[in-house]
Amino acid sequence: MRLVRFAFILLGICITSPVFAKMVAKPVDWQLDGTTFKSVLVYDDAVTGKRPGLVMVPNWYGINDTAVAKAKMIAGKDYVILLTDMYGDGVRPKNDPEAKIAVAPLYHDRGLMRARISKAFEQLKAQVGKAPIDPSRLAAIGFCFGGAVVLDLARTGSDVKAVVAFHGDLSTDDPTLTTKIKARVLAMNGSDDMLTMPQAPEFTKDMQQDPSDWQFVEIGHVVHCFTETEATAKTGVCRYDAKAAARSYRMMHDWLAESFASR
Repeated sequence: MRLVRFAFILLGICITSPVFAKMVAKPVDWQLDGTTFKSVLVYDDAVTGKRPGLVMVPNWYGINDTAVAKAKMIAGKDYVILLTDMYGDGVRPKNDPEAKIAVAPLYHDRGLMRARISKAFEQLKAQVGKAPIDPSRLAAIGFCFGGAVVLDLARTGSDVKAVVAFHGDLSTDDPTLTTKIKARVLAMNGSDDMLTMPQAPEFTKDMQQDPSDWQFVEIGHVVHCFTETEATAKTGVCRYDAKAAARSYRMMHDWLAESFASR
C-alpha cells in the first residue's frame, strides 16, 4: 500500500508541476543555385499555441554556437526563429579576416543577397504546419551584416510584416528600391558607431521614399556590435553594451507587437 500511495504522490507531482521550457534547434536545409544552405529552426517546444515566426540573420560570423544561443534567448516563449545561413554549407568564418571574405560576394552583388534572404523567408513560410508558427505574423531581424540583409529583404517588396536591424549596415546599391517597401522598418544604431553612422544621412534620406511606417534610432554613447556578447573589448569600434542591448530588444518586441497588430 505504501508503494501504491507513493506512486500516486509522484503522479500528482508530475501532473501539477509546471511545464519547463524545452528549446529545440532543428536543422533546416535548402538549395539555391546549386548551393546548399544549412539553417536552424529554434523555438520552445514546451509552449502550446502558435506564435510569430522570425527570420534571423546573425552577424558576419554566420551560424555558430553563439548565434544559436542568441536565437534561443530571443525566441523564448514568444517566437519561432529561423536562424539563417547566408553563406552556404562549409562556409563558417572563425575570425574577422575569414568573415570579411565570406561577406564580400554578398556586398558586391546585392541582388545575390536579396535572392538568398528571399529564399530564407520562403523557407520560414514552409515551416508553417511543421512548427508552431502563425503565418499572419512573420518578420525578420538581423545583426551587423544581418541588419543589412534584412533591410534588403524589405527593399524587395516582401510581404514580411516587419524588419528590425540591430547595428546594421545601412547602405543600398539601389535607393529606388525603398519605394517598394511594405514592411514596417526599425533600424537601431549606436551614435558612436564609426562603421554605420556615416551611412545614416543617406539612409534616412532614402527612407523618406518609404510609403510604410519606419523608424531610425540612434542609441547614445554606443558603438558597433552593442548586442554581441562576445565583443568584450573595453575599447574599440566593436563592443557589447548590456544596457543598449536590453533597450534595443525592448524596442524590437514593441515594434513587432505593433506591426502584427496593424493591418
